[in-house]
This record gives sequence, structure tokens and C-alpha cells, in this order.
Amino acid sequence: MTTHTGNSRAPQSRWRTPHIRRTRRALAASAALLLAALAAAPAATAATAPARTAPVASADRAHARGALLSVVPVAAHSRAEVVRYLAALPMDTGTVRHGVRAYRLTYRTVDPYGRPTTATGLLTLPEGGGRRLSLVSDTHGTMVDRDYAPSVAEDNRAQSYLFGSAGHAVAAPDYLGLGKGPGVHPYMDTRSAVTASVDMLRAARTAAAGLGRTLTGDVYLTGFSQGGQVAMALGRALQNGADGADRHFRVRALAPVSGPYDLTGQEIPALTDGRVNDVSGVFYLAYFLVAQNRLHPIYRDPAEVFRAPYAGRVEALFDGRHTEEEVIPQLAPTVRELVTDDFWARLTHPGGGLRAALDANDGSCDWKPAAPVRLYAGNADTDVPIGNARSCARALAGHGVTAPVMNQGDVDHNGSVLAALPKVARWFGALEAAQSDQAAQAGEAGQGGRP
Repeated sequence: MTTHTGNSRAPQSRWRTPHIRRTRRALAASAALLLAALAAAPAATAATAPARTAPVASADRAHARGALLSVVPVAAHSRAEVVRYLAALPMDTGTVRHGVRAYRLTYRTVDPYGRPTTATGLLTLPEGGGRRLSLVSDTHGTMVDRDYAPSVAEDNRAQSYLFGSAGHAVAAPDYLGLGKGPGVHPYMDTRSAVTASVDMLRAARTAAAGLGRTLTGDVYLTGFSQGGQVAMALGRALQNGADGADRHFRVRALAPVSGPYDLTGQEIPALTDGRVNDVSGVFYLAYFLVAQNRLHPIYRDPAEVFRAPYAGRVEALFDGRHTEEEVIPQLAPTVRELVTDDFWARLTHPGGGLRAALDANDGSCDWKPAAPVRLYAGNADTDVPIGNARSCARALAGHGVTAPVMNQGDVDHNGSVLAALPKVARWFGALEAAQSDQAAQAGEAGQGGRP
């Protein structure tokens, strides 16, 4: 596995290799033309499609978790335009059957402390196809710039357009503090990412109804990088009714891609032993420590963790208003040069607030899914090493669940998702078709075989 040194490349959980950055510039030019085709329709609101979330009193419905506050159209693409968009990445377009329309949803949810707040996310619907749709939940990877979230950035919608064009509704939460939501993003706080994702599903159900589509309640879960870990934790919440999830949504399959499922056993050790490249390691660790310190007492002064001059600037860099290109040059070239000697030792033997942060965000695979699971990963990934997927598979096996690690070969972090997602789309489609066949056969049997 190659270890990269220096600031020659950006962390890849935003799909931002040099090639992807060139593609983004090309797509930005075409996006202006594509979006010009969007009808200037007024925003739909929760007033036209009242929220139907967990049972609450009628007077409180507008303030319930998942209550829909607004629906704003943000994109409309023909099938041919979706094919061009995905092919430019490059991504296999064999599952593309429809054009898509996308909408920014604003909805009610809770913050990491359970207090009411709002969040945004992207709902994508296929143009054409049936009125009744299954739902794909797609949870995104690491980002620092709030304006790169799916509901805002046209060039962060490949996953949504892929699954939407295959005939699914797609709910892509921005998470807290990203997109148009208030505050700062609690990076790698799995619990709040799950609550925001659960409530995005509810808002999507309401919005789809107002747009003339019905969501069946069948949910297929995927996500990349940080979002892969969120997808596994979201599946557990939906299955077990945890974190405010209700029983309306039925998990049909889980297919996360390159998630950091094992922070303690894999990802943190990989930051110090060379399995994670230097640029990504510095970026991820700095972001994690700053965000988690707001939730767990890792440090009182940044100088307890970060060396000078980074201690004086690191917290301001992760305010949601800086891009990766602005953040990375302001950080150290290696993890060893970023943190103090004392904290370097703490990384190998975590305790205190660091231990609490790791414990709070590990264990996303420590449960027994009732739906099938496939874990996609890349063998040459130096952002989230494939050992994370293998740890997840072992944890699931401990509950009697066989979850194959779908090794995408010698591809890096971005390469793993580009290779995996079209395969995930085919798998979801095959599972849904098989379920439809079974339902039809059961219906025929219930009618005594009569036509």
C-alpha cells in the first residue's frame, strides 16, 4: 500500500483527486446550462403536505422531528444529461433509465444534545417510472465546506443522480451544520448524523407525497467514507427503533462503501503507522479533534494537543466556511508534526475524552441486521484502509451475519466509490425486483391462483 507524503493531494472523501477537481470545473460550466432548464416553480411547503412522523398530537405536528419546513427545486436533468454527468467522473452508467429532479428539503431535527434545530438535505426523484417508489438513503463523506453539501452543490450529487435515475427516490442528508443548516458540523458524531438522517427520511416521505409520489417504506442504505459508517448505524436505528426511528421504514439492504467502522482498532492506528497517507491523516485527525472536543473534553486549550503554529489557527479552520484547499496548507505536513509529543503518545493509548469520543463513535457494525449486507472497499485505499471493512465483517459475523467484503481491487479511496456505486445500484435493483416477484406470487397464491 502506497503512503503519500507532502501536500500533493487532498483527502479523497469528497471525490477530489486532481482528476476529479478538473471534472468538477467542467461540470460547473455545464451545470449552469443544465439548471437553466429547471422550471421556476414556487417552493412547496409543509403547509401543502403536512408532516407524518412518529405519532404526535395534531397541534405539535409542525414542531415534530422530521417535520418538513420547505421544498426548493434545485436541479432537473434528462436521462442523457445524467449519463454525461456520471460518465465524466467516470462512472458506469448502465443503470441509468430516467432523468431526475432534485429538491432541497429543510426539516426539523435535533442537535447532539437533543435540542430542536433544523437541517437540510437533497431529495432526488426519477422522471417517470412508477408512482410508488422505494427509497435509497445515501450518506455522504467528510466535508468541511458547508456549501459543498448535496443540497447546495451540484457537483456533489453523483450518488443521488445514479440511484434516482435507476428508479428510486433518494434521500441525501447534509447532516447538522452543513448545507443550509445552522451551527457547525459535529464531524464524526455518529449519533447526530443518524438522527439527522432518520428525520431526513421522514421529510422525504412528506415531500414526495406533495410532489405526487408515494414512498413505500422500503429503504436501501448506502454511504461513502464517513457516510459508510453512518449508513451502518442508521440501519441499526431503523431496525431497532433507536434514535427516534419509527417502524414505517423497512431496511431492505445495506451497502456502505469504505467506511471508518473501527476507529480504535483500525483508523487511529493507521494514522500513526503509515497506512493512512500524511495529508489525509492530518486533515481527518485535526477535524475530528476539533469537532469532538465540543462534545467530549479532549483538551481545554488547543496547545495541549496541537503544536505551534497550528494550535493558534486550527479551530478557526473548521468553521464550515473554509474549503479543503484553504484548510490543508494551514496544517502540518504529517500527523507527527501536527500534534505534541504527549498527544502522539495518547493516540497509541487513548484515554479520557479521546477514549470517550472513540467509544461513542465505534460499534456501528456491532448488531445483527435482518437485511443483507455487502461491505465495499478498495485494497489500495490510504484514507480509510480496507481493514475497517474487515473489522466490520468480523463484528457482524459475531452476531451470525455473513457480510462479504467486496474488494474493488487496487483502487484508492475515490476509486473505491466510483467502482462500487454502480454495482450497488444493480444489487439494489435486483433485490427490489425479487421482492416484487415474491409479492406478486404471494398475491396470486392468496387468490387461489385465479387470474
